[in-house]
Amino acid sequence: MALGEQESQIYQNILKQATEISLNLMAVKVENHPEDFLGWCYELLDVAKNRINFDLLDDHQLPTVKKLQDLLIAAISYIQLKTLRIAPWPMVAAFIASHKEVIALDEQLKLIEYLKPMRSTPLKDMIKEDRLAFSGKHAANLDTSVYQFDVEWFASTKSAKGFHQLLDDLPGAFDEALAAIPAEGDVTLEHYQSFMVGYLSAFAGSEEKPTLAPATRLLAMRRPDVFTPITSSKLDALCQALGVAKLNNRDFERYWTDVVSTVKAMPWYTMAAPVDEFETQLAEIKALLPCLFYYADKDTATNSNYFKLLHKPKRTGTSGGKKTVRRGKESAKVLVDRALADESIPEHIRAKRDSIVAEVEKGRSVDETISLMRTIFG
Repeated sequence: MALGEQESQIYQNILKQATEISLNLMAVKVENHPEDFLGWCYELLDVAKNRINFDLLDDHQLPTVKKLQDLLIAAISYIQLKTLRIAPWPMVAAFIASHKEVIALDEQLKLIEYLKPMRSTPLKDMIKEDRLAFSGKHAANLDTSVYQFDVEWFASTKSAKGFHQLLDDLPGAFDEALAAIPAEGDVTLEHYQSFMVGYLSAFAGSEEKPTLAPATRLLAMRRPDVFTPITSSKLDALCQALGVAKLNNRDFERYWTDVVSTVKAMPWYTMAAPVDEFETQLAEIKALLPCLFYYADKDTATNSNYFKLLHKPKRTGTSGGKKTVRRGKESAKVLVDRALADESIPEHIRAKRDSIVAEVEKGRSVDETISLMRTIFG
């Protein structure tokens, strides 16, 4: 394989880990011998994840296998992302279409469609569940009949505890920051700098330090056609692929120059030419498309928090009842009112609004409650 300097370094790091378990790897029958680096990484990863005999590994070798897997996953993400430097729009759209099932694209797009009407809605006016969806943090009480997606797609912020505490306490402060970003049209450096001042000011008087990743999530959900969100776990691959030095969690200025501006200059971004409804959907969120080029496999869709909630085993306590998570009354009212706005809901069911709200507040899903009401009252 002919490799560039960056690929050669990645290759050597992979070989270093593979050497530690070389006998175990050699025991695996391999019939596919890719001649390209991406194919080679996929093949070796399949060996290291699915075909190596773990029973023959010593305990001290298990961390080596995990490290090898992580290096290969990062390498695959880097190689796929790097193609964005020169790929035309049709190639980008074709890649995403061919990986649609693996990356759970339909579910990811549902998140974007749900948040679309809220891009200009103040965070302080949102119910808590919607605010979590916008800011990228999963919660066990999210109603799967309403939130039919994992809210952490594109960029999870679950580890940013200080950010979420401030967002709960002072959502208006973050609204002031986001108000600097126009809801449509060009977004300039001056707009972003105004946002940055507002975002940093939201942390004034707090012991929490402002970090970059949660800010990029807010920006990306307000303008998914301009801002590419980042997460610490995938930042290495993204920065390598963009050909920039790795950002740290306070590199607010470099985020604009090295990520936003770099992505905006790519051929597929500047010359996006959708030919059908599917591609139009992608073009409307084109700054999010790099997120769809990270490594994904057959387990990606089932690792979605939404999928896990749908398939969560029912727990029973000593009383025999199902464990539920209560919701706030205001959240329950908003969720029920949205559902009852459907023209197919009969008037006599709408008249049961208060009863439905009470059940939803207890933790029952909106759809389940309305379905029960229709069963009982017709």
